[in-house]
Amino acid sequence: MSQYRLHIDIPFDCSEEEAIQISERLVNWLFLSESAKSDIQNLGVNQVNYRLGHDDDRQRSNYLMKNENGHVNNKKCKIDFSSE
Repeated sequence: MSQYRLHIDIPFDCSEEEAIQISERLVNWLFLSESAKSDIQNLGVNQVNYRLGHDDDRQRSNYLMKNENGHVNNKKCKIDFSSE
């Protein structure tokens, strides 16, 4: 059985720092508020994966995950609702 995935693309016309702040606010609002968590679990969603990319970056970099040297990671951020 194939799985379907919802991909949402939200462009930001701002600096990297502002894009990170906006992304974190959106993720908190959409997935981490108590009402959102309950609604998401009621829909049967167990996990949400997301990342902040850049159009000029040919890699699938995640600008939300940087190491101590400022290098971006290529792993997605994950929210697991199954353990909630």
